[in-house]
Amino acid sequence: MDNPIEQFLSWWQQAKAQPNLKQCSAVCISTIDEQGFPSGRFVDLKAVSDAGFTFCTHLGSQKGQDLRRDPKVAMTAWWDALGYQVRVKGLATEISRADALRYWQSRSHDAQLTTLACQQSQPMSSLSDVTNELCTLSAEYQSQAVPLPDDWGGFVVHPLSIEFLTFKESRLHMRELYQHENNAWSKTLLQP
Repeated sequence: MDNPIEQFLSWWQQAKAQPNLKQCSAVCISTIDEQGFPSGRFVDLKAVSDAGFTFCTHLGSQKGQDLRRDPKVAMTAWWDALGYQVRVKGLATEISRADALRYWQSRSHDAQLTTLACQQSQPMSSLSDVTNELCTLSAEYQSQAVPLPDDWGGFVVHPLSIEFLTFKESRLHMRELYQHENNAWSKTLLQP
């Protein structure tokens, strides 16, 4: 396949069809923290297109702060049941408020309430305080839509390179590296 986005989408569809893969949309996002160290965590991949890879987050979270300060990002997907790994390196930009609203509205009511009740990555004084806030919000928004918070949105990772690894028991893995230069993708095979 000459288009790595199409290849990713094909692999992602295969992962979604696996009955034993519960988190087929989980990808590891690695950012650069204030001290220059990489910082990785799993997020839910929302969409993939020629524009890039989209995920959502609390914009005041560590990853949100990291990406606003330094847009360099790495993303890794690993689908063990298929023996597929994908590594993406690129630059992240914030999604529009309209897109954030669309993704917000696709979230479960419980996920929306938890987001309102918490300030992701911030110190927590006590679990009971958060639980009480969640109960208050649950009563307040029992029969109405939960509004999109100002500090919730997402990012699109615009890929500069995408590497596909097909795991082989012999350890002779197939590695395909795509690099985006001059508005085109070039492909190189890498040794395992």
